[in-house]
Amino acid sequence: MLSRRSFVRTLGAGAAASTLAPLLHGRGLEAMIADAAGASLPVGDVPPIKLDSNENPNGPAKVAVSAVRDAMREAALYPRDRVAALRDAIAARDGLPADAVMLGAGSAEVLRAAVFAYCGPDRPLVTAIPSYEAPQRDASLVRAPVRGIAVTGDMRLDLEAMAAAAPGAGLVFLCNPNNPTGTLHGADAVAACIARITRDAPGTMILVDEAYHEYVTDPRYATALPTAMAQPNVIVSRTFSKIYGIAGLRVGYAMAQPATIATLRRQVLPLSINQFGAIAAHACLSKPDVVARERDANRATLDWATASFRRLGFTVADSQANFVLVDLARDAQPFRDACKAAGVLVGRAFPPLANHVRISIGTPREMARAMASFTRLLATA
Repeated sequence: MLSRRSFVRTLGAGAAASTLAPLLHGRGLEAMIADAAGASLPVGDVPPIKLDSNENPNGPAKVAVSAVRDAMREAALYPRDRVAALRDAIAARDGLPADAVMLGAGSAEVLRAAVFAYCGPDRPLVTAIPSYEAPQRDASLVRAPVRGIAVTGDMRLDLEAMAAAAPGAGLVFLCNPNNPTGTLHGADAVAACIARITRDAPGTMILVDEAYHEYVTDPRYATALPTAMAQPNVIVSRTFSKIYGIAGLRVGYAMAQPATIATLRRQVLPLSINQFGAIAAHACLSKPDVVARERDANRATLDWATASFRRLGFTVADSQANFVLVDLARDAQPFRDACKAAGVLVGRAFPPLANHVRISIGTPREMARAMASFTRLLATA
């Protein structure tokens, strides 16, 4: 059995801890220093352990930090060339024409563009409940009804019900892996869902959000990109915010057939990607080992956190992302409040899952310290 102490000793001294040195910011650094000194600092003396926003606790890769630092003189220039170079690099990586890629200020701008382009008062949005909420908020801006489809008992998207709700809709939003549940559907299930929607609702667009694509280790999974390249009604969105650790620089992208991308592009601002976001993202693509390293570190810590909660008797959804969803079997809000008072920030509420809490994966040392607080708070609840 992997204890908290042996977990920190095994991972903290190895590859996961070694990523701390080149960081742009001090995420988790104070907690590491306190543990190394054998001290438990008061909450008021250190920033809270931030496990609430699915951010990469290891920060941006060294290559991204160096690239931005070296390009500071380019702040005086408009980012056209850098944005074009990033678009071309994404296209080259996936064997696409350049006009099959559209950049956005995070995947949030891509999702909004899709909702604005395809939804309206008579063109509803179909989405899971719960799922990433941005498309629902954007639908309200164009007065589009929302057809919310509850996740299944095992916290997965109900693909059959979502496909049944697609006729007459403007857009079906499939978040795979899903946020906040972390669960996914394999390639065959997603392909069957898309085929059914295409058959029964030929005028409906389908957006497959793959924000957590790089974290997946389940062999049943595959990107929906080949389908998007074969069918004009399918869009794939991804982001550099998660595994690449540059959420603050706001770089996301869509991939679809060129005609579909042209429709989306009418809904985004020109030059919404800043110079340094484009530079950092391009630098990350130049070092593909970044993905494998971050994925492996995340998986080890996620597995430990999942096992720890299950040993405490709680149900945890099978996550393929960088967070876990824990069923506390009681109203989760008092636990959130207690965690905050203890210096640990956990995820917001995701109605209607009032008894669940989403906890992002931090560094090994952050998670060990946080789990000690979780154990104490859950035992005394």
